[in-house]
Amino acid sequence: MNKTAGVRLDAGELKEAAPSLKAGERVLLSGWVYTARDAAHKQLFALLDNGEPLPFPLDGATVYYAGPTKAPPGLPVGSCGPTTSSRMDRFAPRLLDLGLTAMIGKGGRSPEVLEAVCRNQAVYLCALGGAGALACRCIASCETVAFPELGCESIKRLEFREFPLIVGADSSGGNLFMRR
Repeated sequence: MNKTAGVRLDAGELKEAAPSLKAGERVLLSGWVYTARDAAHKQLFALLDNGEPLPFPLDGATVYYAGPTKAPPGLPVGSCGPTTSSRMDRFAPRLLDLGLTAMIGKGGRSPEVLEAVCRNQAVYLCALGGAGALACRCIASCETVAFPELGCESIKRLEFREFPLIVGADSSGGNLFMRR
């Protein structure tokens, strides 16, 4: 493994790999990831509260806190940078307890989310903010899977190809955002 390039993982391997990932470690993620921001999380919770099925399986899933913009010619999405993760903190513990394995965003997380990451042997991954136009070059395909009325905030299924990330919080309590 090239230490500067990072660990290469498929999103389907994250459930098994998450407990061994450590805060600060670089990850090049490939495979299927779902987007969901504030509005989509509210609709997911309405489905859960009503006992209705979700538009994608949570078990082992990765959610990217992003709202891809319209695709320019030749690309599956436009700019696709992370949004501030703390806006989803009220939703994350329940989703993690229901099987979500990884979250991708930017910035620190609440103590409740960090506890849920540890409890569920999950991982919080950070994407570089402000580089959405470059990030889209690591996305091979995009399909809207739920809530199309939300536009760019609809839930989309993205295919990542070596999308560069950094482990922000690991399942052992490691956290890039906590001073020691």
